[in-house]
Parts: sequence; C-alpha cells; structure tokens
Amino acid sequence: MAMPPIQFDRATGVLQGANAWERVAAVALSTGSKVASSFSHRGYNMCANLLRKTLPERDIDIRLNADATFAFPYGDGYWSKLLNRSFSYENELELLFRDSADVDYTLLDCGANYGYWSVLVSSAPYGSHKAIAIEPSSQNFVKLKHNAEINGNRFEAMKCAIGAARGTARLSGTKHEALSIAGVAADGGEDVPVIALDNLLDDGKIVAGGKFLIKLDVEGVEIEAIKGGTRLLQGDSVLLCEEHGNDPHHTVSRYILEQTPLKLIVYDPRSSRMETVTELSILDRIKVSTHVGYNVFGTASAFWLERISALNAKRRAQ
Repeated sequence: MAMPPIQFDRATGVLQGANAWERVAAVALSTGSKVASSFSHRGYNMCANLLRKTLPERDIDIRLNADATFAFPYGDGYWSKLLNRSFSYENELELLFRDSADVDYTLLDCGANYGYWSVLVSSAPYGSHKAIAIEPSSQNFVKLKHNAEINGNRFEAMKCAIGAARGTARLSGTKHEALSIAGVAADGGEDVPVIALDNLLDDGKIVAGGKFLIKLDVEGVEIEAIKGGTRLLQGDSVLLCEEHGNDPHHTVSRYILEQTPLKLIVYDPRSSRMETVTELSILDRIKVSTHVGYNVFGTASAFWLERISALNAKRRAQ
C-alpha cells in the first residue's frame, strides 16, 4: 500500500506528514534551490535526484494556492524547487496567465508533464479556465491524471504527442521533463499517438472562434507542431513556445519570425516588459543560460496583442 503523501503549503511554508529525515531533506532541497538560483539552478536536479535515492518512495502534495494542489514524487529534481517559496516557475508564463484571469480562454497544455500549468490555470485565482493537458509519456500520464483527480477532474488529460499531422512516433529519453519524439530513438522508449493542434478543432475538443493560450513544450518538435496548427493560430491564439538556451541560432524564434504571420514577443528582464521582436539579437542577451529554456510568444491576434500592450502599461504604472 502506497504511503500517504507529504503536504506542503507554499503560502505558509508548513510541511506536514514528513518524518525527521524527510524534514531534513526538505530543508536541503529548499536551501539548495535558493543557492542554485544565482546560477540558473545548474546542478540542482542532479543533486536532488541523488538525495531522492535516500528517501522513501512517496509523493508530496504542494499547495500552490487555496484552490490548486500539485503532486509529484518527493525529492524529484525538477519539481522540488517548489519547496523554495521564493522560487517562481517560468516567470513570463506566470505573468501572462495571471493577467489573463478575466479572459474567457482555454489552455492547451502541450507537453504537460505532470500538469503544473493545467492545475494552476484551472484554479480560481487564475480564472478557473478550461484546460486540456496533453502528455505522451505513459509514466508521466499516470501522474498527470492523478493531479487532475486531486483537483476535482477540472481539466482534461489526453495521452498523445503533438506534431505536424496524425500518426505514431517513438518517444524516448531519460528525464521525465525532457522526453521527446524528435530524432532517432535509442533502445527503449514507447510508441505514442501523434496529433496536430488543428486536429483538436477537427475532433471537437475545442471550437473555432474561441480564445486560446497554447503552451508548447514539446522538446525538439516545436516547428512541426506550429505547422500543424495553422488554422488555430490564425484566430485569437497565443503560442507560448520554449526556446532552448543551448540554441545560439534561436531556431524556433527564427521560424516564427521569418516563416509565419505571427508577431514574435519575448519578456525582457531588463525592461520588465513584453517586447516585440524584430531582430533576433535581443535573444542573444536574454538567453544567458545554456541549460534552461526560455519562453517566446507568437500571435496574430489583435485581441491578444492589445492585452499584452495593456499588460506592459500596467507594469509601467506599478
């Protein structure tokens, strides 16, 4: 029988249900994140995963807000940064999601992993939005479904990958946060179904004419996924797409800027503003760490461009 989960409240810092060693581990995981934050958490995942081997196998339920609980295996190197209450995950997405709480939109959470953003965006403080969490990995999908269940099944989970067209692909990788259908798979992995973004319209999962925020974290097949969403991206949609820090050519942003009708937008930490990108050189300055991802936004929607402009005005007034 599985051990009951540890409970941690990010608002109060209260940790419940942990034994003495697990409490020591929580301090180590939180302190390690604070120290590692000064160098983009380089090495943190590896150290946390080593510590995890000394811990009993059980989940931790993180209370993200009064209406959002996010569960993952205790000691997980990728997600344990959440024990550091000063850590903010993907600031630029947080900024847009928070500001869009009053907009009637649907989140398409592609490459959802365990469903962090689907849990948050469907919560009351973020506007209780509809979300569809799309994840191809069987192991990740079990945890994604669990997070849907402990949050009242308020978002839908789909087990598939996103690509240019329907089909099947081989999913492989060694890290749950970096599994991919790109390239030639080595031994292992699993065959997974692939759909295009526009197939969500064809299959009635979403309705044309709606507003959408599309988080695209698909580890190397971003361009193929964009090609498969031509109709969807013509409407009131924003593509939230990861740019890899280790790509000096800014391949995804270059494609959006040069090969699509979408305007390319990036959050600039220097100005604390969403900046429209006309020259890719701005990304040379923003992408300061080679081992993390940076989110860029692409949209052809006058509605969303106006919202982003208004968001900038709010930040200037603060």
